Amino acid sequence: MKRLLLFFILLAGFCLQISASTLQELLIKLPNVKSVELLDSGVFSERYQILFEQPVCHADSSKGFFCQRVVVAHAGFDRPTLLVTEGYGGERSLRPAYREEISSTLNTNQIFVEHRYFGVSVPKPCDWSEMTGKNAAADLHAIKQVLSSIYDKKWIASGISKGGQNTMIYATYFPGDVDAYVPYVGPVCSKVEDGRHEPFLRSVGRKSERDSILVFQKELLSRRNTLVPMLEEFCQKNNMEFNVGFDEIFDLCVLELSFTLWQWGDPVSSLPDVKSDDKSLFTYFVNKVSPDYFMVDRNSPFFVQAASELGYYGYDVRPFKKLLSIRSARGYLDRVMLPEDARYLQFSPQLSDDINSYLKNNDPRMLFIYGEIDPWSSVMPDPRYANGKQNMHFYIQPRGSHRTRINTQPDSVKQEIWARLRTWLDL
Repeated sequence: MKRLLLFFILLAGFCLQISASTLQELLIKLPNVKSVELLDSGVFSERYQILFEQPVCHADSSKGFFCQRVVVAHAGFDRPTLLVTEGYGGERSLRPAYREEISSTLNTNQIFVEHRYFGVSVPKPCDWSEMTGKNAAADLHAIKQVLSSIYDKKWIASGISKGGQNTMIYATYFPGDVDAYVPYVGPVCSKVEDGRHEPFLRSVGRKSERDSILVFQKELLSRRNTLVPMLEEFCQKNNMEFNVGFDEIFDLCVLELSFTLWQWGDPVSSLPDVKSDDKSLFTYFVNKVSPDYFMVDRNSPFFVQAASELGYYGYDVRPFKKLLSIRSARGYLDRVMLPEDARYLQFSPQLSDDINSYLKNNDPRMLFIYGEIDPWSSVMPDPRYANGKQNMHFYIQPRGSHRTRINTQPDSVKQEIWARLRTWLDL
């Protein structure tokens, strides 16, 4: 009996090796796949990093090619596949424990696509004019078309924040490419400084909470003579360099604080007492709004795209008159955060127009996930787009932040969402 059991254990191990080898061989033989690297399998049965060749411009291949990082995490050839429409770099996808909640709950394969111009997926030379949503959607389409030869069951596309917007962009330019879409907390801005975030912050949450944040911000600004030198020392120690002086960086960090607190759902009770010493206030302040956010190279690809087509948000300086060193924050994105070689780009609302037009006039299988107190919810697509439609649904979690997910929703809503997804994916 023991020998028979040992035989089956060895046989199972042998079959697993054959399966792994077969998948790796399948991947390397795919069109446009330039390399396949075995990763720690982590919570999947197998994982590989592949480099996938893409044209810099999908409409004009004469502009050259680059390799895009894709992480293929295998759950089974008989399982649906989640396409993660990432909006940034792909480092987190390399962690063995990384798995999105859709993949974990529904036991899907997971294809993570690093966004062009981030991480290792950067064309050389770096032509910022091709850092577009339309090209990023075409990247996803090309990868999906090729990997569908291996994973031929249902597909679902999903991303978070900028990745959630990328999900919408993908659906807009390649409708029906996958069977369902779940964009999480994805913004759709129509201007470089959209204008809807500031009034949102003036009304979000409870008045007592907003008042406490405002009082704390004013206290920080009233101590600028001691806090700005502390900020300068902190930045120099951490090798942070900026396009503008430390007084303006300090102002911008203070203005950013209210956005940050609501975005991440931090309790107002966590604010230090305004009578605390300078060191206590400063430590809390830089932990919440690290000044490296305003460094030129911190997230250059994102800010370039924000300035050219994604849009962003502005700051309301009116409550802080006579406390700021700047008269206005208008144009801060271009002045503070863009690399010099991208300042020639002009903003176009075409991308947001295309997304809104698509969602208004179509009924894709798309579930929108948002948090009520998240400032990015101020620029979600109009929930009225879903009126009278069968497939499109908006789920806004009460007091939910940018951390809102399916599994953070109230139980009845959570069950409804998972039931819809299982039906759409034939599970």
